[in-house]
Amino acid sequence: MRIAIAQGIAPGPDALDAAAAEAAGHGARLLVTPELSLTGYARGLRGAMPADDMVGEIAARHGVAVVHGGPERDGSAVFNTARLTGPDGATLAAYRKTHLYGDQERAAFTPGDRLVVQADLDGVRIGLLICYDVEFPEAVRAHALAGTELLAVPTALMRPYEFVPRVLVPARAYENGLHIAYANRCGPEGDHDFAGLSCLAGPDGEIRARAGSGPELLIAEVDPARNADARAATPYLTDRRPDLYRSPARSPRP
Repeated sequence: MRIAIAQGIAPGPDALDAAAAEAAGHGARLLVTPELSLTGYARGLRGAMPADDMVGEIAARHGVAVVHGGPERDGSAVFNTARLTGPDGATLAAYRKTHLYGDQERAAFTPGDRLVVQADLDGVRIGLLICYDVEFPEAVRAHALAGTELLAVPTALMRPYEFVPRVLVPARAYENGLHIAYANRCGPEGDHDFAGLSCLAGPDGEIRARAGSGPELLIAEVDPARNADARAATPYLTDRRPDLYRSPARSPRP
């Protein structure tokens, strides 16, 4: 599957439409956009709400699936939600961020309570996490055990945490034998300065595509067969000892 990762996309339908058109022009079947891409990160924290129906129209017009994000209101709660909209405009999956970062996010959003959300596209099982979620090894491991082949991670990572896309993301891909599409924001936005460095990390830990610090559309290939090859070469999943992981080990008292 050919995918596109849009770094630094501006909020709003015009920018999303242009990115989808460019992605489709390169033959991509999936476009992954950053965290809170429909509102912008700062506006999303302040309670701005997206127009939910526009993404379906854009996806269907260009025949490309889109991972996109925005605040979602459900009763009195507001969630930081990422959705996978199919190339026909239908919603395939919706994930509510489970690990909220910092006081601002915890004040603005309610954490989700469902860790593994997946959907199939062109025979590839796609899972969703959001930004801080991918920094928890348990979250990515849960996806690997549930059969996720491509993990799409809309992101709003700020400076000076560039080690996350440089070190943690490829490590998560390697230790779980799956692909990770990490789509970050870039540059200043309000009080935030986003780090860029979006990437596609392969199941062998190698970076298949990497953005710099400015707006960019990455085009890369995802081959699920490489997951099986990587897991055979480094069998972390089959060599696990879950019987030892159920509770923290305690040393006997002297």
